[in-house]
Amino acid sequence: MGIKATEMKKGMVVKVDGNPSLVLDYQHVKLGKGGAVLQTKLKNILDGTITTKRIRSEETLEQVFVDKQKYEYLYSSGTEHVFMHKDTYDQITLEGELFADGTKYCKPNTDVEIHFLDGKPLTVVLPNSVELEVTDTPPAIKGATATNQYKKAILETGVEVTVPPFVENGELIRVDTRTGEYLERVKK
Repeated sequence: MGIKATEMKKGMVVKVDGNPSLVLDYQHVKLGKGGAVLQTKLKNILDGTITTKRIRSEETLEQVFVDKQKYEYLYSSGTEHVFMHKDTYDQITLEGELFADGTKYCKPNTDVEIHFLDGKPLTVVLPNSVELEVTDTPPAIKGATATNQYKKAILETGVEVTVPPFVENGELIRVDTRTGEYLERVKK
């Protein structure tokens, strides 16, 4: 099935130069002369090489359909990550690069989606947001009323995010896994 280059999204698999490639990142760029292009970062699924390529926005790409399955993240051991299928309870172990930022945001029992092509795992798709507990952040400064005064906080998975001054240790917050930004406090 053909799609326009402008319909491309992160995590999508498309055929580029005859090879199935995973879209790792893309950016819409307007050049001085001529039309706009998409500056893409692609991972060739067959050999694992990562390349950057400019694709004209009016180009048509062939989308490769992948099998999307629901899994639950169980635990990590070194660079290996163990997942359990939500329906069959079968467990699989994936290497670190497929899970990428997952260890920053996933705690045990987090639901994820794993994409497969011809039975081979391609990528682990995290939920858009997760709820994590703040384990270490400095106390709010009394009388500090300056706007946009944020502070660093370390969450239960070890990731560091910037939070508003009213967030305290032990609180549950929602974090966007795509940007790593604080979204809101969550009531326990």
